[in-house]
Amino acid sequence: MADVPGPLSPTQASEMENLGDDKKTRIESLKQKAINASNKFRNSLTRKGRRSSKVMSIEIEDVHDAEEVKVVDAFREVILSEELLPPAHDDYHMLLRFLKARKFDIEKTKQMWSDMLQWRKEFGADTITDDFEFKEITEVMQYYPQGHHGVDKDGRPVYIEKLGQVDSAKLLQVTTMDRYLKYHVQEFERTFNVKFPACSLAARRHIDQSTTILDVQGVGLKSLNKTARDLITSLQKIDGDNYPETLNRMFIINAGSGFRMLWNTIKSFLDPKTTAKIHVLGNKYQSKFLEIIDASELPEFLGGTCTCADQGGCMVSDKGPWKDQEILKMVQLGDHKCTKRSGSQNPEEKTTAEDETVLSKGNDSSMEVPAPNIPSLEFSQVAPMIAQVSSKFEEYGPIIEKTVDMTWKNLPENDKYALTKVSITCSGTMLHQ
Repeated sequence: MADVPGPLSPTQASEMENLGDDKKTRIESLKQKAINASNKFRNSLTRKGRRSSKVMSIEIEDVHDAEEVKVVDAFREVILSEELLPPAHDDYHMLLRFLKARKFDIEKTKQMWSDMLQWRKEFGADTITDDFEFKEITEVMQYYPQGHHGVDKDGRPVYIEKLGQVDSAKLLQVTTMDRYLKYHVQEFERTFNVKFPACSLAARRHIDQSTTILDVQGVGLKSLNKTARDLITSLQKIDGDNYPETLNRMFIINAGSGFRMLWNTIKSFLDPKTTAKIHVLGNKYQSKFLEIIDASELPEFLGGTCTCADQGGCMVSDKGPWKDQEILKMVQLGDHKCTKRSGSQNPEEKTTAEDETVLSKGNDSSMEVPAPNIPSLEFSQVAPMIAQVSSKFEEYGPIIEKTVDMTWKNLPENDKYALTKVSITCSGTMLHQ
């Protein structure tokens, strides 16, 4: 029979109490060391040389359509179950763009998605920003003037092409078709990984589409020689198959009679909702541009006030939020990514009062909405945009800017999707010198 311990003597009790006090002292000491280390780390983040920095919170509004959320979630489960969802592409907006490209047909979208993953593997798209160097860019720009310049009033990057100045024969004297296609893909990847996130942070709303200006002065039926047709066909296939739904609107300017004949032919092959995105303006476009783009963001040759004289001109300056070093720091830290997602909850799931507060306000970075598989916003539009003209995609209404008060408790239990739009606010930090 085991010995049963008797009561502690006064001396033993005192020793045990002292041991307890020692343990408490050690714990308090460890806590203090942790606090000191944390403070030291935070202080190091606010120092750069001898200058102090202030931390400012950035909130990004991201509006999801409740019906679209349900389809995206269903599609996500399908490709996840078939191991077709690499973590790098587990993104709400990317999934939505592919669904839109196939009119929300899940089977057709799955095929398109699978083909895209295979293409990325074969083309090397995942590493192309690091392992491909386009040394001939300066010469290429002479024969194919193109590039991003500034943003429109909604915060979308503005892409400009001077299609009438393209010389496809000379272009292929300074580069090859294969190298140009790699450059094109590399620029698309940079737009998704850097430019769109930077625009999202600057505009404080999710951005993944561009406004395009296509100057077609001098373009006619003779412009589309075999070299030009081959190039456009290759680019269109890459863009349409792998980077769908990235065009918000296109303005074709300086369209003469020759281009208008060409356009009438092209237009007959397009979806009516695609052509609704494209506006042919002729040579009186300045007032229209200034309605949608601030003069300071618009090149002088298009009716704005910007010259980028200190950077060699607007067509080579690559002006935009992505050139702001503070914004780039935030992009590198992932502050453009959503950490809160609403609207994807199962109608049968209960929503707590705390969740309602976060979903409505979305400005407390210390609170997390329990939503699995949170998307990252890393997403596309680049040269040459003429390739997008022949892509077929559906036009959807403009994103609602108004933040919706998501008081789920005021809705019937089985009618939480009665809200047509839900708003997501993401928090980030910016270091200001």
